[in-house]
Amino acid sequence: MSPGEESREAAGGAATATRSPLLQMRGIKKDFLGVHVLHGIDLECAAGEVHAIVGENGAGKSTLMKILAGVYTPSAGEIIIDGTPQKFNHPLEAQQAGVSIIYQEFNLLPDRTVAENVFLGREPKKGFIVDRAKMERDTAKLLHEFAPDDPIAPDELVGRLSVAQQQTVEIAKALSLDSKILVMDEPTASLAAHEVERLFDRVKRLRERGMAILYISHRLKEIFELAQRITVLKDGNKVKTVNADEVTSAELVKLMVGRELDQYFPPRGDPSKRGDVKLRVRGGATEVLSNIDLDIHAGEILGVAGLQGSGRTELARAIFGADPFLEGTVEIDGKPVKINSPKQAIAHGIGFVSEDRKTEGLTLAQSIRDNVALAWRGLARGRRSQLSINVKDLCQAVELRSRGGLGQEVRYLSGGNQQKVVIAKWLATEPQLVIFDEPTRGIDVGAKAGIHDLIRGLANEGVAVLMISSELPEVIGMSDRIIVMRNGQIAGELPAGPTEAEIMFLATGEEDIEAKTEADLAKIQEELSSAGEGGKS
Repeated sequence: MSPGEESREAAGGAATATRSPLLQMRGIKKDFLGVHVLHGIDLECAAGEVHAIVGENGAGKSTLMKILAGVYTPSAGEIIIDGTPQKFNHPLEAQQAGVSIIYQEFNLLPDRTVAENVFLGREPKKGFIVDRAKMERDTAKLLHEFAPDDPIAPDELVGRLSVAQQQTVEIAKALSLDSKILVMDEPTASLAAHEVERLFDRVKRLRERGMAILYISHRLKEIFELAQRITVLKDGNKVKTVNADEVTSAELVKLMVGRELDQYFPPRGDPSKRGDVKLRVRGGATEVLSNIDLDIHAGEILGVAGLQGSGRTELARAIFGADPFLEGTVEIDGKPVKINSPKQAIAHGIGFVSEDRKTEGLTLAQSIRDNVALAWRGLARGRRSQLSINVKDLCQAVELRSRGGLGQEVRYLSGGNQQKVVIAKWLATEPQLVIFDEPTRGIDVGAKAGIHDLIRGLANEGVAVLMISSELPEVIGMSDRIIVMRNGQIAGELPAGPTEAEIMFLATGEEDIEAKTEADLAKIQEELSSAGEGGKS
């Protein structure tokens, strides 16, 4: 039985496939400036069904959903809702037809209240004056019906709410519009584990209300937990629609990627070929970190694990000079150095692929060419003159794929290709040490394998790599050594290939592994997962 099959059977399972569809999308095509993005997609979703849409970055998932939401008009094809053909030229028309979409980046006004956001543009009035009391009563009723376990005050400013609460406000807004169809685009990307479970409960309530839900996610576990049917897209084509209880994770990955991914991680490096210490930190301390003693060797990948708030990202930022060490010593190749800014770090051959590539790693409105050259241009003139830069060769080295060539704006690339642009940017500086903070977050399974190959390739060429990840299999599969952070300190170091339990107990401070029950382990695993799904560490 595949993951989540029992819960799906209890909720109706594949029976939804026999219901008449509430939504039909037939032969949907989309071209941008002569470039074919969607090639005749067919999709159906019944009332009371969660229909997952999966595929690699760039498969066409978001474009298809933006057509449904009225953001784009299709080049060909038709949309039928509840038996009535629809043609949307504006998002408001889709909204009036019962379609709501919740994007990864919420469409809320942080300086307005919850009630003002829910009824924005549709405020109830007494004469010419907004009836604020009614607006707040109606909002409170919606929130209580949908999320009684998380009381949110209608008069609270949205900017003060957590990410999960803001998502609840978005869903309440959709309910206030009497939406029949709800699109959820990567809804768990910024949620902690306990918030994910709460979201699942709410999605199931929406199903019970008879809403058709289109659910986009890279996380296969939650797809199997929630969905009755799954449609796989690849390169703008529909590969297949399957019942979720009739396919395994491995089969789904093969449909998405076009090949089996038996080997998720490249072979580790030969320990005998590990180079000298490239970076040494002794007694490093910041306002968050203390007593940091750290060695990173040339030609190795040093993994960093830990719970949310353990200091993982702070360690990376301290080494890179973004939030520099206030105490302690730092050496590169055995020579003492001072790194008090990113500019100094770059001058010493350090690159930093940060967790948030869109705001910290890229200039989205600029071209691939300009982004790849960013760090190179920031080098001191003397060092820059010693390095030749060939953007085309760098992009080929990272296997970057773009339809518009090197002049394409980075914002139009998939997440995986955006990450490759960031890596190419640092390769242009010929770094000696590269820090990767959550290098595969938000990236599909196929692109992940490519990023893993790039990271291992750097280590094989003698570059020192510090890799932070919240995904335990990734840390274990990629690292030559692992340090585990806890409370701003290094709690311990593990050799290559430890068990997840060994990492967990260092991360939580629990030492008696044998005395722990399976329930304890599951609880700790959930806490550790929240570090990877709830934002920065």
